[in-house]
Amino acid sequence: MWNGGGDAAPHSTFDIPHLKSLRRVVDPRLPVTSYQSLTSMSLKKILVCLDADPQPSVFDGVVAVDSGVDFLFRHGGVAAAQVRDLVYGAMFTRGPQELKNTAVFIGGSDVTVAEGLLKAATEAFFGPMRVSVMLDANGANTTAAAAVLAARRHVPLSGAIVTVLAGTGAVGRRVVRLLASEGARVRVASRKLTHAEGTCDKISRIVPGADLTAWTNENAMAAATAVEGAQAVIACGPPGVELLPKGYLAQAAGLQAAIDLNAVPAHGLGDVAPTDKATHHGAIVCYGALGVGGTKMKIHKAAIAKLFTRNDLVLDADEIYAIGKEL
Repeated sequence: MWNGGGDAAPHSTFDIPHLKSLRRVVDPRLPVTSYQSLTSMSLKKILVCLDADPQPSVFDGVVAVDSGVDFLFRHGGVAAAQVRDLVYGAMFTRGPQELKNTAVFIGGSDVTVAEGLLKAATEAFFGPMRVSVMLDANGANTTAAAAVLAARRHVPLSGAIVTVLAGTGAVGRRVVRLLASEGARVRVASRKLTHAEGTCDKISRIVPGADLTAWTNENAMAAATAVEGAQAVIACGPPGVELLPKGYLAQAAGLQAAIDLNAVPAHGLGDVAPTDKATHHGAIVCYGALGVGGTKMKIHKAAIAKLFTRNDLVLDADEIYAIGKEL
């Protein structure tokens, strides 16, 4: 029987240096299983934030802390070539059974660049050596999920016609993708028809059987035409860009729900105020950016918490939307 001195205990975990150190610090008389339990109980939740912007997002850091994260390791100005070594640092400091206590969050203002960081992160994983990772650059995934959930509360999406104005941007593409996965007939509108056609083509390859058509919203009349006959419209335009002026929604026959994700004047939908939350304007239920924001925050926090339930999750648009549907 091992007496705590001389040779190491006859147990493979004692080959791990940090357990040897812990034994000396805590109590050399404790059995090995006690050290293992102690390390498991004392492990903190660590979120490694990778951001391509020079300064990591304060917003994402605050939400992470409010979601129960113990420590944030925030890295700004991250390039795809640097991701592997950063992920290795997160993976190789804990055993496979402990890695659910470490996760990676990928943010930043450029969603396309962030997608490259996500790809680099997942390519660094092998076998059991992996950590859960979430992509929500510029809030694109959580915002898109919240918008589609708002529409879903009032319009049965399967078979419904839904117009997505500015549907080719980072948020718009995700909204289109989620609507298509719900079986909606999606009108993808953009200032340039070729951009809308490109988005339809890309998403059709991702979502089998997607019913997508390309439209233009190059001016108010074109946007109104794209909305005519739809049961719902979601405006995903950039801040301060009006897509459909005040008075046009009331003219859209059959429209049941309108969601505007632009909180900065001029608003994307002139008839929708940022604070609207299931507010009726005539027969149309409306949500503004702030009205959707509460759901977006709940989804964001729930997704962060989910990262620490296991070590093999990759939370992108579809996975984050699924989390939102469970709330």
